[in-house]
Amino acid sequence: MDQLLRNAAALGCVFMLQQQTMQQDAIALQVLRKRLRKRRRRPRRYWVRPWLQAERRLLYGHYTRLLNELRMEDTTAFFNFLRVTSEFFDELLQRLAPRLTKDDTNARRALEPGLKLACTIRHLAAGDRYPSLSYSFRVARETICKFIPEVCQAIVDEYANEVIQCPTTEQEWRAIAEEYERHWNVPHVMGALDGKHVALRKPENTGSLYHNYKHFFSVVLMALVDANYRFLWIDTGAQGHMSDAHIYNASELKETVESGQIGFPPPEPMTNDNQNMPYFMIGDDAFALRTHMMKPYSRKNLNRTERIYNYRISRARRVVENAFGILAARFQCLLGTLQQQPDVVRNIIETCVCLHNLIGIRHPAMHHGQLDTEDTDHNIIPGEWRNMAPMHEVPTPRGPFRDTAEAKAQRETLRLYFNNPLGGAVPWQERMI
Repeated sequence: MDQLLRNAAALGCVFMLQQQTMQQDAIALQVLRKRLRKRRRRPRRYWVRPWLQAERRLLYGHYTRLLNELRMEDTTAFFNFLRVTSEFFDELLQRLAPRLTKDDTNARRALEPGLKLACTIRHLAAGDRYPSLSYSFRVARETICKFIPEVCQAIVDEYANEVIQCPTTEQEWRAIAEEYERHWNVPHVMGALDGKHVALRKPENTGSLYHNYKHFFSVVLMALVDANYRFLWIDTGAQGHMSDAHIYNASELKETVESGQIGFPPPEPMTNDNQNMPYFMIGDDAFALRTHMMKPYSRKNLNRTERIYNYRISRARRVVENAFGILAARFQCLLGTLQQQPDVVRNIIETCVCLHNLIGIRHPAMHHGQLDTEDTDHNIIPGEWRNMAPMHEVPTPRGPFRDTAEAKAQRETLRLYFNNPLGGAVPWQERMI
């Protein structure tokens, strides 16, 4: 009896091994069949689809047909289509053509640099998706995916060092402070600092790194702006979950300011005053109060002099909001959800900032109609940029900051200065609180 049981157990083991072997063979056969199916691809129906051929692109594409018509017949429509003038487009093309020119091959002719540039600027200006650009410019979507990041990188390489220049000397910083005092009546200001979210599609395998407090995925544009709405310094490396304070505390800007390497002038008396005052940036309540960073009072039940201080600081800080508004109004890709990977999105943001600063240098009147302005009584007239969806705010961290005693004393000095008729008071400030 025992021998029969042992024989039965042995037969059972042999049967199980045979079953496992059969399952493994079946899996291997399925993998082999998949590989064979991949190898037996269907022959291409087209080498190039007929409507994408170079001859039809020249006849019906937007670059050779529509843009030439708009250039000759309606310059306003040309500007509305690309958000830049034809003269500005020609300047860009002249500078970028050597970087964008490719050699022809035996298989096909290379695309014109002007076509690549026009397609890229249209994507930045209107936020058109790649399929839409493909039908408009008669270029394959896969090709557009490749050359738009290349064109953006070419713009950054060509212009970034020329148009995004953070001052490093006392003379350059004093010139910025003089502009702030002349335009916004606040002395010793080195720039206004703020951050904005730019939405993007969720990157793969990133978890919640790019997920922000408004429940979408984004990267953050942190910027320092001068009195003329020009970006002096930008940081696009932050992920969406980070706050303004987190980004600034980890930035090279803070490091160079606190170490003194950035070149701020030494403390000097303000206009009509005899007490030394450090030079400083201005921000909102997201930043900690420091001698190099002034912000409004955040508590409730402010007295009259504190409300005047808040008005004066906020009036000067408004330039950074205007700068973001102009940037998004001109390059509306920043208002939607970008579909590219984070590195390409950061490159697109830097490209938009380069073009914004370049337009401000070459054609300063182009964006004046989009700014917030003041009437003769210094009441705010909202600019055109406020009529469209704004870029998303970066959240303010909760909890008290460890503001330094020196910074609090400096803010009190500024409060007294703004309320002193013989110091920095302006005639209309009483009406604005």
